[in-house]
Amino acid sequence: MRLVQFIKNNIQRVGIELKQHGDIIDLHKVAPSITSDMITFLKSGQEGMNLAKKALADNQHILSRDDCQILSPVTNPEKIFLIGLNYRDQIEASGVDVPKNPLVFAKYASNIIGPGGSIIYPKLSKELGWEVEIVAVIGKEGKYIDRADAMSYVAGFTVSNDVTARDLIGLNNGQFLFGKGFDASLPLGPALVTKDAISDHNNLALRSKLNGKLLQSSNTKNMVFDVSYLVSHLSQIMTLKPGDLISTGSPPGNGYFQKPPVFLKAGDVIECEVDEIGSITNTVVDDTSKL
Repeated sequence: MRLVQFIKNNIQRVGIELKQHGDIIDLHKVAPSITSDMITFLKSGQEGMNLAKKALADNQHILSRDDCQILSPVTNPEKIFLIGLNYRDQIEASGVDVPKNPLVFAKYASNIIGPGGSIIYPKLSKELGWEVEIVAVIGKEGKYIDRADAMSYVAGFTVSNDVTARDLIGLNNGQFLFGKGFDASLPLGPALVTKDAISDHNNLALRSKLNGKLLQSSNTKNMVFDVSYLVSHLSQIMTLKPGDLISTGSPPGNGYFQKPPVFLKAGDVIECEVDEIGSITNTVVDDTSKL
């Protein structure tokens, strides 16, 4: 299934996208108590998934996509993990050693924007880059999870664009917080595709395009640490909760590693895509907020 969050008549709901960019089954009509947002829906567990499968089979309560505002599939996660240096082809292109353990850093709910949302260029930066990634969405609570059982804790997958201000990492003494944590820096979507609807998450092509030009192209089979490893590894430190996001790293080709480097500017359009999940397209805009 392709689960989405959307707003209709100023009310947030969860629905099923009939196809990418297609019309939506309104699950609020089927189960209003558990479909106000994706995290509430995920917390309902198998009951919610069974209701959604029945709604899809019944093919009723269909809304025109044009009448809905599509949001990120998860808008208020408790935790957002990002993994660095997790593609072998990226590591080779970077000329660094393969990490012995995952390089983990964080983003925040305030970073999330949905498909079509605007990436806001932070005023302090002049080196804004992008990174296409596949994201695992946690479906149930767990800690100290065995790797062999890890995928049972994953509800499905979505696509992210890890927008990064490279020069702000340097400004913050090499720490990732400023370079990763600024507003509107994590486009996410277009849907949460349940894992049973994906042939093999360990063998999916992913790519990004800047103004229509292909710059990143790889496959999740090139990951150093796969999703099951990451879920198990992260759960040894903290409890994973429904709606938590693990953005699993990016392949080579983003602007920072181009020769010469290519950085974003206002008006640029970035498309990030993962096969069987879909694509998100976002435009970069200047920060016009007043200090």
